[in-house]
Amino acid sequence: MEIDFELPSPQRRIFCNRTLNLRSIRAIGFDMDYTLIHYRTEVWERHAYHHAKQRLLEKGWPVEHLEFDPSFASLGLILDLELGNVVKANRFGYVKKACHGTRDLSFEKQRAIYAREIIELADPRWRFMNTLFALSEACLFAQCVDLLDDEKLEELGQPMAYRDVYAGVRSAIDEAHMMGELKRDIMADPERFVDLDEELPLALMDLRAAGKKVLLITNSEWFYTRAMMSYAFDRFLPGDMTWKELFDLVVVAARKPSFFEGDGAVFEVVDEVQGTLKPVVGPLQPGGFYVGGHARLVEQVFDIAGQQVLYVGDHIFSDVNRSKKILRWRTALVVRELEQDLEALEGFKPQQAELTRMMAEKERLEHAYSQVRLLIQRKEKGYGPQAEESAEALRERMQAIREEVLALDARIAPLAKEASELSHPRWGLVMRAGNDKSHLARQVEKSADVYMARVSNLLAETPFVYLRSPRTSLPHDHGPSGGA
Repeated sequence: MEIDFELPSPQRRIFCNRTLNLRSIRAIGFDMDYTLIHYRTEVWERHAYHHAKQRLLEKGWPVEHLEFDPSFASLGLILDLELGNVVKANRFGYVKKACHGTRDLSFEKQRAIYAREIIELADPRWRFMNTLFALSEACLFAQCVDLLDDEKLEELGQPMAYRDVYAGVRSAIDEAHMMGELKRDIMADPERFVDLDEELPLALMDLRAAGKKVLLITNSEWFYTRAMMSYAFDRFLPGDMTWKELFDLVVVAARKPSFFEGDGAVFEVVDEVQGTLKPVVGPLQPGGFYVGGHARLVEQVFDIAGQQVLYVGDHIFSDVNRSKKILRWRTALVVRELEQDLEALEGFKPQQAELTRMMAEKERLEHAYSQVRLLIQRKEKGYGPQAEESAEALRERMQAIREEVLALDARIAPLAKEASELSHPRWGLVMRAGNDKSHLARQVEKSADVYMARVSNLLAETPFVYLRSPRTSLPHDHGPSGGA
């Protein structure tokens, strides 16, 4: 085996918000769905959409003609339940792009609606799409908003607002999940739904061999966890080893975020032979398989707490926010769409360099234009230092600069449009909203100590990595415009 000592590519990196020395971490817990098990998003969400649509049909909603549109939504969008809009906001909560139902809002209409609005996620008006499981929900909600606007939901016999539309869609999605139909379909044909990662088992083996306690803490039930983990892991493990031997403790049906919040929930132990649950007698046993419970008992089993534990998940609220806020565990977020973003940015590097150069030139011209305009104002109003040129000559110079700016704008526009459509033609990069950070990026920044596109990036970084947060960039670091 040839040893590669080069730093991993951007797609395989772990990005650091808060310095993390993995050598000081004694236990690493993992979520399962969209963390250890990655689903083929379009296939999964299309299937979830179909089941939810069937629920709505059974309730009399006229949705038989609707079809899932995988290109409609992306991670990090926000549903406006008051106005029936889907929006993307920057880190400050200002809306940068919006559509009403499935129809894009013009810039003028968007500005009229949201110029005085700042999104606060604590307000029940807003629903934040912080997991890939929300893509089918957003698509169905937007399509049903269109139906309400077209007066096609009147036949349901009761007046409806956009909040009612969301409640109906949310209920249908929940029913599809709770009835277990989705999971039965996935277990019956996992090859169709699951995107395998052959590097992942070795990454977990490295962690255990380095002395870390490796935990699986998932909200999924035992029967589903066993089926999915067996399918995704066992084929890549040596000899007769199975996925169960990768973990020092497995907790299923954990009820996150409650798992991190309380200390009164009772653990039950899984009897693998009988497939039943039994009360826990005595302390939890390392290597056991448990249902429910709470995080503080897990800490007691291994005599660990707080800064010694790293939890890795894909859900900002249920996984990383609560474990960090309540237990002070270190946190890692899996943002799978980041991989696509990084690939798009890499391919756009030459155009970005040209765009940056032209924007710097535009800034220089606009500064010159403003200076000449000020000289004209002083000359006309008779105050301050006076230019030697006449007002007419200054106006001609100002007009010449303006024409240069307009010509430059014509060259900038297509590149700026291309930049805004990187990764997703409608919503752009998941971690950006225009030139600013997206609202999702801000939530990641607040809740996750580190983030990555996939868990197997731990393999490239090793169990001994010292992840250092970069020096924070401020607008004055790069000159007046804050540009690179």
